[in-house]
Amino acid sequence: MNDITTTRIAMWSGPRNISTAMMRSFENRTDSAVVDEPFYAYYLAQTKLKHPMYQQILASQSNRWQDVVEQLLTDHEIENNGREVFYQKHMTHHMLKDIDLDWTNHLKHCFLIRNPLYVINSYVKKMPSVNNDDIGIVRQYELYQQLCEITQSDIPIIDSKDVLENPESVLSQLCQQLDIPFEQRMLSWPKGRRDSDGVWSSHWYQNVENSERFGEFIEPVIQLTDQQKALADENDKYYQALYSKRIKPES
Repeated sequence: MNDITTTRIAMWSGPRNISTAMMRSFENRTDSAVVDEPFYAYYLAQTKLKHPMYQQILASQSNRWQDVVEQLLTDHEIENNGREVFYQKHMTHHMLKDIDLDWTNHLKHCFLIRNPLYVINSYVKKMPSVNNDDIGIVRQYELYQQLCEITQSDIPIIDSKDVLENPESVLSQLCQQLDIPFEQRMLSWPKGRRDSDGVWSSHWYQNVENSERFGEFIEPVIQLTDQQKALADENDKYYQALYSKRIKPES
């Protein structure tokens, strides 16, 4: 068995962000393994929400949060393969209120945020309806407060627009705050699917499967109903509170 101390990193995002591209970035490091949304099946089992590929997702992961936590904290295959970084891609809305968060004290954390207008504008292209729970921005704000208290640390925050506009600056600063070395390999990756991708990837990951790097930021054309715009406005105060604490790109 290798004498490896693994840094376990939890990246907390909402849907329709660059979370999968960020997972690609970390997986392309020389020292990292990744896991893709390990609480998804638990979330669907509890909420009964009929997401695309509902049955396949339930069958692909444990439906108990306690089992998922054990996997995230004691996956010895990571150490045995000599991986020094275990990157965990998490969706904030998967963290239902009955989950005991004490386990998070064993991880390092980062929050990946995105303007609610952009999130909702993208989300409704894939799903027929949207509400606060679906996009997870309020939950992201709550988790930030809770995890900062649990870990007694100032958790770094990165914004997707900043990453797209200056990935090297943002990621190098993030790595510094996480006490891991930055690697240029994080800025590009091979096209295609990964064995690490969740079973749901065929529905959601077409763009990232065709990507080789972080894409250029392009201001999206916002096409929302009045109700969807109101939802974005409602979430903006939580987004802005996190945005004010973000890592800023260096010029």
